[in-house]
Amino acid sequence: MKAIAVWGGMVLLGIGILVGCESKKDEPQQTGEHVTPGAKAVGAETAIMAPSGSPARIENDEGVGHYQQGHWDVADEHFRKAIEAAPNLAEAHFNLALALDKQGKHEDATTHFKKAAELAPTNVQIAESPILKKHTGM
Repeated sequence: MKAIAVWGGMVLLGIGILVGCESKKDEPQQTGEHVTPGAKAVGAETAIMAPSGSPARIENDEGVGHYQQGHWDVADEHFRKAIEAAPNLAEAHFNLALALDKQGKHEDATTHFKKAAELAPTNVQIAESPILKKHTGM
């Protein structure tokens, strides 16, 4: 009787593990990108969250969410509001530049990439960004 209970428990555990692994198949893989399930990947560049305590954090981070979903124009609006609230927030300029680039507004994107680089020369996510370097020639 004891052996049946042990085997039954092992079978249930195995089924639980298999079901758990199977449900992970539909989740996005970690590739350095933020991807919402069901949404298309947005490219190698990722929008950056604002530092805690920033007066622009809510708008910037809302923009990040829309950027991750591919809502470039909505993200653009939030990043602009973030810049209004905190004109020296490098992350908001960088994020706006990413959204502008996705919309094909490359001149404007370059302006905001340059501003982000100027405001945060030691921020590796910004300074080492391939798309920023492409736009600015740095």
